[in-house]
Amino acid sequence: MTLIAKTPKPPYYAVIFTSVSTNDSEGYAETAARMMELASQQPGYLGIESARSETGITVSYWRDLESIKNWKKDAEHLQAQRSGREKWYASYTTRIALVERDYSNSLESAR
Repeated sequence: MTLIAKTPKPPYYAVIFTSVSTNDSEGYAETAARMMELASQQPGYLGIESARSETGITVSYWRDLESIKNWKKDAEHLQAQRSGREKWYASYTTRIALVERDYSNSLESAR
């Protein structure tokens, strides 16, 4: 996985998942890795970025709202969501945003 997702020209959607973890991390890393793998196989998936410290944030990018709805309903993803609510997250928020514009600068592209 690259650190910054390579997304197409906008418009596209971002699902922003922000969380605060509990002290129970058993099984979390494996499930998170599996969800990243599974998401990448979904129609409409464009990329993902994730960071964790005191607050975790994962941003996944999608072609359209229908793709996001289908990912949310995936059976394995539903089980991971349930586990998150029951043991891994003290609190969380999910936001869905339309990306209308993006721009970037990279040292690699400047070379």
